[in-house]
Amino acid sequence: MLNPTPPGRLVDSRGRPYFLWDCDLTLAEFEQRLRDPNPEVRAYHLGKLMRQAKPDDVFSFASPAAIRALWPRLQRYLGRTREAWNWIFDTWEAQGRVWRK
Repeated sequence: MLNPTPPGRLVDSRGRPYFLWDCDLTLAEFEQRLRDPNPEVRAYHLGKLMRQAKPDDVFSFASPAAIRALWPRLQRYLGRTREAWNWIFDTWEAQGRVWRK
């Protein structure tokens, strides 16, 4: 069971999500980048989300299928969290649950 951050605690008084502490984007601007037609832009921002947000919050913004579609591009943006995400998806895959919407 996922436990995402409540909407009222997700953003600060200026509308910036807690996981974007290092840049000045509002939640709406960030969500636009996750829908950008350029897959590299989507991969960069999804990688930033996966690196800096709680794992439960990641799935509020992207489905496992969306992550899978960008996986080859976004792995380089995961930093030290890459192995943790590999473990999560390997575990799900072993259970037959990974990469489904």
